[in-house]
Parts: sequence; C-alpha cells; structure tokens
Amino acid sequence: MRVGLVLGGGGVVGQAYHSGVLAVLQNDFGFDARTVDVIVGTSAGSITGTLLRLGVSAEDLAAWTVKAPLSDEGDVLRHVAGTPVPELAPFNPLHVLRRPLRLPGRHMVQRALARPWRFRPLAAGMALIAPGRHDIAEQLAALRELEGPGWPDRDLWICAVRQRDGRRIVFGRPGTPEVPVHQAVAASCAVPGYFAPVRIGGHSYVDGGVHSPTNAAVLRGRGLDLVLVVSPMSGPAGWLPDVYAASRRHAARLLKQEVRALQRAGIRTVVLAPGAAEQRAMGNDMMSRHDLNGVIQQSYLATGAYAARPEVADLLRAAAGR
Repeated sequence: MRVGLVLGGGGVVGQAYHSGVLAVLQNDFGFDARTVDVIVGTSAGSITGTLLRLGVSAEDLAAWTVKAPLSDEGDVLRHVAGTPVPELAPFNPLHVLRRPLRLPGRHMVQRALARPWRFRPLAAGMALIAPGRHDIAEQLAALRELEGPGWPDRDLWICAVRQRDGRRIVFGRPGTPEVPVHQAVAASCAVPGYFAPVRIGGHSYVDGGVHSPTNAAVLRGRGLDLVLVVSPMSGPAGWLPDVYAASRRHAARLLKQEVRALQRAGIRTVVLAPGAAEQRAMGNDMMSRHDLNGVIQQSYLATGAYAARPEVADLLRAAAGR
C-alpha cells in the first residue's frame, strides 16, 4: 500500500492539532507518519511535515508543543527549542482583511483570462494584500540550521502561492524550482498581511493556504492507494455569522472538492478535522499558545474515537502494516 499524508495549515494551534492526531495514529495503530511515501504540507503543515522528514516522532511533536520532556531521540526538537524565537502579535483575520490591496499585475490578469476555470479570485485577492510586518524567516531559523544539503529522500511537497499571478507552486515536486527546504517552508507560512512575502529566485511567495488550506488534490497522479488528510482549518463550523466560522466553511468546502478528486482517481481517503470540542480548545487566534495542551488533549480524544470506527480502523491498520 502506497500512502500519502496531507498536513493542512492552521498556525501554532494547527501544529498542536497535527501532533495530537498523529500521536493517536502511532500509539493506537502503529502508523508512523515519518515513513509515508509522500507528505504534502501547507503553511503550519509544512513545518510539521519537515520535522517528520527530519525524523521527529509524533510523540515528541506533542511533547515539544507543550514543553514536556522529549524522548532520547528528540535531539532535533531540543535544538529547535533552544533557538530563540521572536514573540508574535495576536493574529486577527479582520485586521489582515482591512489592509490595502495592490492592483493586480499583468501576469495575474493574463492568467485569469487564459485559464479562468483554474483562477481563484479569493486566492488572487489574498495574494494582493499589503505585506505584513513580521518576518517568518526569523521564526524558522532553527530549520535552516537543521536541514541537509538537499531535500529529504522521501518526498516532501510544500505548497506556496506565487504573488505575481496567484498560482500555486508545489516545492519539492518534480518540475518546480529547486530551493532550500527552509525557504520553501517560509514561503508556505507567509500569511498575507501578517508576515512579509518570501523572496525566492526573483519571485515573491505567500502562504499556500491562500490557494487551499490543505491542497490535497495535488496527490491525484502520485499513484497512491490511501491519503490521510489532517485539516485543522476545516471541520463543521455551524452557521455563526463571523469570519472564523466563514473561514472554516470555506476550508471545508475546498477540502470536500479535493477529497472527491482523490476518490475519482481511485484513492481511498481518511479525513481528520476538528469537531466542536477541538474547535473550542483551538479558539480563534491560530498563533496563540494559550491552551495548546487542551488542543492536543481534545484532538487526541476525538481522533481516537473516530479512528476506532471499523471502516477507518481497517484502513489505518493496513497503512501501518504496509
């Protein structure tokens, strides 16, 4: 069985959700996320995916998130924990949306006219938001020090959006620009209006979540049997009239389309997304470290209950024993 893992965006809180989910899969089913055939990471998911490819276990990811003791194999995270990281201001999407927009350039207009069926106006608008004030590279200094001379042996695909035309670029996939891993991760995490865009090879890039919080459909032609999707930004949001619920509904709608695309390609899927209890623990500030312990706890409990369903458990056991 060939298995892919999709890790969606969601900030610091999304990383905590990833670690809780992956810890359940490893502890209850023996599923080691480090050994999957391909990992697709978007925004926070690109950080989690890179750490997995560096050999970090799911248990150590969870321990690191809540500042608990690491295992004997936790040298990578001990280095990360020892690297100073500047404090981030609270993330408020309303403040981001109020920032001025640049006018679209000719490349974006040409792309919209040439391939209107592939053009996403919302993604283009997000790419045109004025640059943010925070430097994402400062947050990822430890990754720069840890990475080797090239990309990991096992596939790691990192999604970002090219600012000039709003096009999704999947770093690490054949045919895309060769860049250092830490630069690709920085580009994937550069939330428009909050972080400054990341300059790579003459182009500026912003968060891959601008195109999709998960980008799961990029795995359609990869020859996989099963894809596990961990999507912190989706999940049932109800119909509350606020921007946070609206963003979850938007993420859930895109994810449903991507899962259908995978299924049409004959790929079975398991989707793990936060329910009401996890969403309450996660709150609305995806950069907040206020209750990461609660996020991990709720994600662990909810994932364990969902994964125990016979149809889900059978797929996870097959993936673990491949």
